[in-house]
Amino acid sequence: MVSKLRLQRINERIQMELSDMLVREISDPRLLGISITDVRVDRELAFAEIYFSALEGSERAPEIMAGLTHAQGYLRHELAVRIDLRTFPRLRFHWDPTFEKADTIEKLLAGLQAEKEENPATTPEDDQDEDEPAS
Repeated sequence: MVSKLRLQRINERIQMELSDMLVREISDPRLLGISITDVRVDRELAFAEIYFSALEGSERAPEIMAGLTHAQGYLRHELAVRIDLRTFPRLRFHWDPTFEKADTIEKLLAGLQAEKEENPATTPEDDQDEDEPAS
């Protein structure tokens, strides 16, 4: 088992090296425009969970997954050469919906803000004036 600090460093190093490889070395058109959002290696260093996303959204997820699966052996080999570990973890790829969810939330909030500006609600002070009996 590995310490939490070392595990964090391994995660960051894999993410950095894999991102660099995708930008500079991989020429598969299915993998253009993707970003590695997170890497989580288990404490036994058996598996590395790699999370990715793309600007185009989840419509491209199956295509990207096919490209990553096809390149998985090459990626693992190259990462093992660049990162000195006794045994290198097997790579598992996952779509990361975080950016899409954040975009949806931002759109909802913008819609609520626009609705609020169109129909201003009464303020608590206005309600208080209406409740007081006339003297």
